[in-house]
Amino acid sequence: MASFREPPSLLLLLAVFSLALLSVSADSDSQRVSELLALQSRSKSGVIHLDDRSVSRFLTSVKTPRPYWLVVFFDATQLHDKTELHLKTLHSEFALLANSFITNNQDPESPSHGKLFFCDLEFKESQSSFGLFGVNALPHIRLIAPHQNPKESHQMDQGDFSRLAESMSEFIESKTKFVFGPIHRPPMLSSKQLIVIFLAISIWIPFAIKKIVIGETLLHDPKIWLVGSVFVYFFSVSGAMHNIIRKMPMFLADRNDPNRLIFFYQGSGMQLGAEGFAVGSLYTIVGLLLAFMTHVLVKVRNVNVQRVVMIVALFISFWAVKKVVYLDNWKTGYGIHGFWPSSWK
Repeated sequence: MASFREPPSLLLLLAVFSLALLSVSADSDSQRVSELLALQSRSKSGVIHLDDRSVSRFLTSVKTPRPYWLVVFFDATQLHDKTELHLKTLHSEFALLANSFITNNQDPESPSHGKLFFCDLEFKESQSSFGLFGVNALPHIRLIAPHQNPKESHQMDQGDFSRLAESMSEFIESKTKFVFGPIHRPPMLSSKQLIVIFLAISIWIPFAIKKIVIGETLLHDPKIWLVGSVFVYFFSVSGAMHNIIRKMPMFLADRNDPNRLIFFYQGSGMQLGAEGFAVGSLYTIVGLLLAFMTHVLVKVRNVNVQRVVMIVALFISFWAVKKVVYLDNWKTGYGIHGFWPSSWK
């Protein structure tokens, strides 16, 4: 009597096939991470340059969830000459951001190692990818989570890179929950430059001491003190220190119309440099008029001239303060107005 072996069950075949698929998928994911790490190590800044083919390789052709996040900077070389877009500056800060993250998480044992990659796309090389993400204006930065497709990804708003690398890192930390670490900015002066400056100061010191002894320095000139006082006053009332610390730009390009510039940003959480310059100028005008009336006008003997100049100065001061109050009301949404005594009503 002929004997035969019973075929394996369908469930067993499906289980083996599923395990094989999972193994292939895991190998594929690890290969992609290894490729990204290799590309990252070959880049001086740590930013991986992508094109349409590599976007398909690392993003669109990969089944979600992917084992990594991608941060993509969209660039266009032909727009670098448009200074109002600040593409060169933003790309440089983006590279600094990538380099700092890699430096802070270079330990393979770090939970963020190999989980976040910084990439850039150039318009002429990757027009299909620009269309895939729906990018129609620059500057533009996207953060793609492991479970997201390109159009569902997180877009950085103007405020998210207003303070350049620092605000970009805050945005990424808030979305990814990775610990970013400090931004490692290069020193302003190299060691060679510091040596040259030290030698120049050493040579200059004897001549400076001689000038100080005979009283022929700029610090002995009253006009310098006057100009310095006006500068300090303007610096104080314009919020210039806030702009320097937070690296605020003078203006922004309108996202809806790249040819239009925004000098005044509505919202109390952000102040552009042009706003501070305008308010500082108005306050400086008021301060100079007050100084003129209290130190120069009082010495004029003609009473009629005094009155006319006083009226004109008060009118200009009233106009300047009114403009400042109007700008504050517009930005914050809070109204500032005077209250008349009840007896005057």
